Amino acid sequence: MIRIVFLLTIALGLAGCDTMAGAGQDIATAGHTLTSTAKQTQANMD
Repeated sequence: MIRIVFLLTIALGLAGCDTMAGAGQDIATAGHTLTSTAKQTQANMD
């Protein structure tokens, strides 16, 4: 499920960006989302 959300986020982000700077911002946002989800998952496992 998390993988699907992550892939959709990347796909929508890349579809919406017009410049390389925009692509970089979209990728950074996706990375932050992934990191946040990983931290939440790890906290739930403890």
